[in-house]
Amino acid sequence: MNTPRIRRRILVRGVVQGVGFRPFVYTTAAELHLSGEVCNDSSGVIVEIEGTPTDADAFTERLRLRPPPLAVIESIDETGIPVRGGTGFRIGDTTRGGGRTLASPDVALCADCAAELRDPADRRYRHPFINCTNCGPRFTIIAALPYDRPQTSMADFPMCAECAREYADPANRRFHAQPIACHACGPTLTFTTTQSVTTTRSVTTTRSVTTTPSFTTTQPFPGPDRPDPDMPIQNARELLRRGGILAVKGIGGYHLACDAANEQAVTELRRRTRRGDKPFAVMVPDLATAQSIVEVDATAAALLTGPARPIVLLPRRAAAPTADAVAPRNPDLGVMIAYTPLHVLLFGLPGDPPGPQVLVMTSGNLGGEPICYADADADSRLSGLADAVLSHNRRILVPCDDSVVRVIDGFEMPLRRSRGYAPLPLALPIPAPPTLAVGADLKNTCAVADGRYAWLSQHIGDMDDLATLQAFTATEKHLEQLTAVHPEQLTADAHPRYRSSAWAAQHAEGRPVHLVQHHHAHLAAVMGEHGLDADATVLGFAFDGTGFGPDGAIWGGEVLAAGYKGFHRLAHLRYVPLAGGDTSVRRPYRMALAHLYAAGIPWSEDLPAVQACPPQERDVLAHQLETGFGCVPTSSMGRLFDAVASLCGVRHVVDYEAQAAIEWEGLARGIDPGTAGYRFGITEPETDEPAVIDPAPVLAAVITDIRAGRSPAVIGARFHAGVSRLVLDIALHHGDPATPVALSGGVFQNALLLTTVVHLLRDNGFHVITHHRVPPNDGGLAFGQLLATVAR
Repeated sequence: MNTPRIRRRILVRGVVQGVGFRPFVYTTAAELHLSGEVCNDSSGVIVEIEGTPTDADAFTERLRLRPPPLAVIESIDETGIPVRGGTGFRIGDTTRGGGRTLASPDVALCADCAAELRDPADRRYRHPFINCTNCGPRFTIIAALPYDRPQTSMADFPMCAECAREYADPANRRFHAQPIACHACGPTLTFTTTQSVTTTRSVTTTRSVTTTPSFTTTQPFPGPDRPDPDMPIQNARELLRRGGILAVKGIGGYHLACDAANEQAVTELRRRTRRGDKPFAVMVPDLATAQSIVEVDATAAALLTGPARPIVLLPRRAAAPTADAVAPRNPDLGVMIAYTPLHVLLFGLPGDPPGPQVLVMTSGNLGGEPICYADADADSRLSGLADAVLSHNRRILVPCDDSVVRVIDGFEMPLRRSRGYAPLPLALPIPAPPTLAVGADLKNTCAVADGRYAWLSQHIGDMDDLATLQAFTATEKHLEQLTAVHPEQLTADAHPRYRSSAWAAQHAEGRPVHLVQHHHAHLAAVMGEHGLDADATVLGFAFDGTGFGPDGAIWGGEVLAAGYKGFHRLAHLRYVPLAGGDTSVRRPYRMALAHLYAAGIPWSEDLPAVQACPPQERDVLAHQLETGFGCVPTSSMGRLFDAVASLCGVRHVVDYEAQAAIEWEGLARGIDPGTAGYRFGITEPETDEPAVIDPAPVLAAVITDIRAGRSPAVIGARFHAGVSRLVLDIALHHGDPATPVALSGGVFQNALLLTTVVHLLRDNGFHVITHHRVPPNDGGLAFGQLLATVAR
């Protein structure tokens, strides 16, 4: 008796293009003796299968439980359709239906391709652009969806016969791998010395390198029109070995690289890029090298070697062979493992001449500018920064900086969500109409939402630069195109002078623009990340540097009873005058003196912060504080960290955001505060006004310890313990075990503070939620803006 046959049409939505999904469907169907076809369309992947009900059910079960490793399935919808008969299974052409599919982020070099790259017998031996369906560029080369080669920058490179055969073979690992290429047909490398930088630099070898404007000659490989891919890399490696600065075109933009062990080279790179003391990231060839320079636990190892390959901030080993100028006075190093074949070749394969094994690898731009990614742009922007450029002719269509994460208490916390993560969707606990969120002015990202998903853009940058504003416009437009979200409303920060908010007003085109208070958005973001439902509330601590409050003050030390729809201010750090705006942000000694003034503590000459303020400036500052001229009140916890760090002599002037607090945290790690942790005063009002957190007792205790000869490390440990105890005291007063305690804002990037706070709260029965998928800093603000807007 013949078993009846059925036919089903299956629509799979999610990140299912460019991740080996169709080959997976083909081989699974063949193993189960099913006939039919599979194809991409703009909705996702469409599969038709025909066979016995048992085999059809088994097929669907494998789709759900064992998809390809890079796939992210959003939904699987099945429909019964008439049986057609026939044998065999085929892969059909892409169609252009309605709906939405999702783009994959760029994926680091996989183990199989890495092995072929190193295998002299393989035809892709030393190929700088080796990839397969499990790795390689995705997001940064996509012009439009569906994800097919003609819709990417690889359309510039017709496949050779051998690559075309692999591309068409369902049994091949490169079946429908859109960036497929080889030495014969793929992109090519060039090594060019720059014209604007002509120097002779003595380095650690006995020779010197002189850079002059000229092209490096290359030998034909493998034919007269194909340059030898090794020669540009050899020249680049030699330049790095001799102490030069190299611009390298990667997946999402240009990096600037130099030998991380060469103090002179790193110092020169820092001078040219005008980065001050801002830490540089480093790249290493493998996990073993990473373990030799930083402390790597299991979570960090998984992040370093995973498909996203972010920069991971990790404690620096005392004997790390890196120059002090890589991350001056910083306890951590940002480390990433080579994630493209070009980077692997830059470090060298077995048998290559020795070269640097730890490279500074920082974004190719001046401080404050967006990353350089277009070749024409690179000619002008990099000529004064690099001695030479290692480039290629595969166009980058979407700029994308490296992601940055840190491990806190065994969990990943993103600090910059970009390459390897964007544009993966984030689930929404509240259904959203088509909405655009424009984020904040610092660490800007934008986001779109529709239905149950939001898409957060890659890191864009700080909006005080015209080029960043232009980059924002291009990023937002591309995000709409990729997601097929056509926003019906916009949402922005309530700050009246944010450039991002002004952009929203200028581009509204008649659509409503909703404004969301800064710290409310921070808390909504962490709530949404944890999937709290529409009516949930939290006891929220939003600690950061700057955020505009409804009363016109600059908030930043906030305790809020918050839900998605709104918030009630329960407590805040006492207002102190912020004199001169950004001037006091860049000079923490001014914040120290402002806090002393507000607390009624004299500016005694024996205090390091007072000594750091020049007498003439001290007089002007005193006049400002007394008259209020040029002052705005602030409750910022970030500014309090800056102030006390200066007060005890850690840092008086900063080159980058939170530098004083970062260096102070490093000093305080591992120091036992004992029982002498500082205690804040809290004034509970009789009316419905919020409680006021008074730092005056802390400042007085800090001064006592300074005069007793306590070190900045001990004072730092006691201050961190004091802030942690403050959070617990407020939670015990205002919270209950049934209400989650939410921690958000840039101050909670501080690993020492966050770990101490979380443990204290959990030990006292509280459920604590922190950030693991979006940054706690302003890089996650757009996600919170979306949630606050759609809830209202």
